[in-house]
Amino acid sequence: MSTGPDAVVAHLGLGTNLGDRQGNLARTVSALEKSDGLQVLRSSSIFETAPWGVTDQPSFLNMVVEVSSRLSPRELLVCVKGLEQELGREPGPRYGPRLIDVDILLYGQTVVDELDLHIPHASLHLRAFALVPLAQLAPDAVHPVLGRTVKDLADDAEGLEGVHPLA
Repeated sequence: MSTGPDAVVAHLGLGTNLGDRQGNLARTVSALEKSDGLQVLRSSSIFETAPWGVTDQPSFLNMVVEVSSRLSPRELLVCVKGLEQELGREPGPRYGPRLIDVDILLYGQTVVDELDLHIPHASLHLRAFALVPLAQLAPDAVHPVLGRTVKDLADDAEGLEGVHPLA
């Protein structure tokens, strides 16, 4: 599959802080590669990050995956939420510990504002743990609502001191 006129480049944020964290990320990337309508183009480095929101929990591993998607934003959401369940994610508290979390960060320049789907991700500009790996892949991508590049947002994000490349 190629990034043709009907495919969109999207960026997915992956995070995990339970179990075999590196294995969880690898299994998620593998599952994305096998998903109909998606082609994994490239992945960022893995970063160890301080918890965000609920801070009394283990550190996370985070990364961003760039995909070519022939799925609509809604279909992509259904796909990634299904992958989370297949990989063993269980319901838990908001911002709490998780085996795997997959968020749609960007879907080209598309803006979606629905009850259960916000693209770009509603908190993207606040999350150093998502912006730093995203800036590795797409520093010049422009946030379609804020009109600022990902690199500029990453440089200004709070919490940068809690984001470290995995050794």
